[in-house]
Amino acid sequence: MQHSLAARPTSGTDGIRLFCFHHAGGGAATFAGWQRRTGDGVQVLPVRLPGRETRHREPPVTDGARLIDAVEADLAPLLDEPYALYGHSLGALVAYRLAEQRVRTGQRPPELLTVGACAAPQLSSQLLRALLTPGLPDEELIVALGGRDSIPAVLRDRADRLARTLATLRADLFLAESLRRPPVTALPGPLDAYAGADDPLVGADEVRAWRRCTSTRFRFRTVSGTHFFVRDREVPRAVGEALRSAAPRHVGRSS
Repeated sequence: MQHSLAARPTSGTDGIRLFCFHHAGGGAATFAGWQRRTGDGVQVLPVRLPGRETRHREPPVTDGARLIDAVEADLAPLLDEPYALYGHSLGALVAYRLAEQRVRTGQRPPELLTVGACAAPQLSSQLLRALLTPGLPDEELIVALGGRDSIPAVLRDRADRLARTLATLRADLFLAESLRRPPVTALPGPLDAYAGADDPLVGADEVRAWRRCTSTRFRFRTVSGTHFFVRDREVPRAVGEALRSAAPRHVGRSS
């Protein structure tokens, strides 16, 4: 039995729905603490892709078009009201392609798309191609992704869990390659892009190139941290502020 991709809104709450898409190898737990940090008027709804956490019995999806169809079908009942998207690394590509498909099919687009730690989808990625080298040992994969410090302690100390996570990560990298393709559609809504000041994997210019993905307001910001700044406080607070500033008519106070 498949689980829903995203958490469902809590009954009796108000505010814009913010669907959050995790990085490769991650899960919904990536956004633990975001509800508190984004502040009033935002409902944080993490999206969990197949192959991890409560969906660990489902095979990971490596085909981008198939995944976007599944995500849209699952989230469609929740997209009838104002909503926003945040995607981190791989999740940025998923969020963008979801928004792109909504626009292409005449559906309601997001009020705001926010991306973090991800090169724009029209760019090729030498790093991604290197990570997809057949037979790349786990240790080399870990080093290429920032070393063991980039892995949560709970995984570092459990070889079995680490092995499963790396297998999911490899599948997610194929998914990212599938989503990184032309053409790129300029979305009709605003787009915010964040780069980590000390990110060894994605440079600021690669993130700034997201400006081609919107026909309206684009805002770029460098934040403190490495590739996984999603775990820190700065970005969720900034996203909450942006939503309250950009769409005050939609963002009320949470009850």
